[in-house]
Amino acid sequence: MKTGGQLIVEALEANGVDRLYCVPGESYLAVLDALHDSPIKTIVCRQEGGAAMMADCHGRLTGKPGICFVTRGPGATNASAGVHIAMQDSIPMILFIGQVASNAREREAFQEVNYRAFFGPIAKWATEIEDASRIPEIVTRAFSVATSGRPGPVVIALPEDMLVSEVEAPAAKAWTPVETRPGEPEMRQLADLLANARRPFAILGGTRWTADAKSAFERAAEAWALPVGVSFRRQMLFDHLHPCYAGDVGIGPNPKLADYVKQADLVLLVGGRFGEMPSSDYTLLKSPYPDQTLVHVHADPNELGRVYRPTVAINSSPAAFAEAFAATAPNAPPIWETEAERLHAAYLDWSTPPESGPGPVQMGPILAYLESVLPDDAILTNGAGNYATWVHRFHRSRRFATQAAPTSGSMGYSTPAAVAAKQLFPDRDVICFAGDGCFLMNGQEFATAMQYDLPIIVIVVNNGTYGTIRMHQEREYPGRVSGTDLVNPDFAALARAYGGHGETVEKTADFAPAFERARASGKPAIIEVKLDPEAITPTRTLTDIREGR
Repeated sequence: MKTGGQLIVEALEANGVDRLYCVPGESYLAVLDALHDSPIKTIVCRQEGGAAMMADCHGRLTGKPGICFVTRGPGATNASAGVHIAMQDSIPMILFIGQVASNAREREAFQEVNYRAFFGPIAKWATEIEDASRIPEIVTRAFSVATSGRPGPVVIALPEDMLVSEVEAPAAKAWTPVETRPGEPEMRQLADLLANARRPFAILGGTRWTADAKSAFERAAEAWALPVGVSFRRQMLFDHLHPCYAGDVGIGPNPKLADYVKQADLVLLVGGRFGEMPSSDYTLLKSPYPDQTLVHVHADPNELGRVYRPTVAINSSPAAFAEAFAATAPNAPPIWETEAERLHAAYLDWSTPPESGPGPVQMGPILAYLESVLPDDAILTNGAGNYATWVHRFHRSRRFATQAAPTSGSMGYSTPAAVAAKQLFPDRDVICFAGDGCFLMNGQEFATAMQYDLPIIVIVVNNGTYGTIRMHQEREYPGRVSGTDLVNPDFAALARAYGGHGETVEKTADFAPAFERARASGKPAIIEVKLDPEAITPTRTLTDIREGR
């Protein structure tokens, strides 16, 4: 006989879980007790949203479900931000929530929530375990659901009395990964379409990629001389210095690249859904009927034809498709082979940081410096805000599993993501970018970095405003600033108050020595970069936007 708490932990162990992220709660004390004797590492976080975002980052960088435990009511609602990110970004994650005892259900008991109803629209599956003997079955199913087809979050509620009940149950077994592979007829169709194309283009996105899949697609692109772009915040899917790389297709893409995509006669979309942001509000690929011939590759058949009507739909994971595509080659040199070279040159020009800008701190030289000193395997995290534009445009990604950034546009993601990334890869540099508004949404997870001795470097770009909203405000309501100004703490002093290393950068030349000191400190560090609010984008100032220039 074992308690429900013990069966939960045994099921996690059977499915290969080596760490989980949590904020403790009395509603799942039986699980915490079982973890006491488990080899699973328990990372205690400071807020449930941060814990859920750490679990998301775990799934994002490993492809295996990140595990998060939170308590009922406010714990669950706090965690919902991370669940929404995982759903929109197709990230495997399992959130366990303590629930009120069964005999108190539907009385609006203390912190009671109907989790099936609450999480149903934003999770891939939301359920509750009412019988402890079914724990091995339901937990293993959760791993299958979270990872198969289009990955996503699973939410499991755990009634308090179920967790302390003693039952007999079968031993849990690991889930069986489900792979989908392209058929030979579909690959022949693709080869025929490429052979007859004049302006083809490939866009890589989504999840279920691997380092081997990335390398395989790079080989295939080289064989076909195929221009390749990546979807919004999926920069790590292709080597930016590969001669076929054309840039990212996201918010504010290179105009030359956007023109090419619009005029392409064949688009190969692999792994991504190509939603509102990467499609530039469905203008690069019109929905539901694109102007281009569309070959859409996706692991979930429900995504094929849902937004776009493809000419060829290939139900395959990106990893399996890349392997099959790498085994093909053109019968003759493609007539478009100079296009890849031209687009790559345009990308290199577009991704060269500017040397000047308003104010005493220039983000262009700072990004250029970081490019010169960071190794190819450094992991960069960011949340949402205009500060991220500098990272996405000017960082030239080389390696897989080096980026953690929410395609859902969620603020507050970067600090917890950096904590999780450093937990997973302690020997790699982890650089967290955050705006002043973004950092203060989950910046308390800097305490988690301190607790577990994780020397992340957080670069807080402080311009004293909710910059993205201010930018839109100046465009739509020029000069009428409302609700976007911020008063901030001394972020460097805040780092020192936590016991970490703090630096303040007030002019460009200060950044490099500040970064080196932070790196050498061996502590979690915050570098506050005081940026003029006029430097709202790499190419336009707030004044330009206000005056319609």
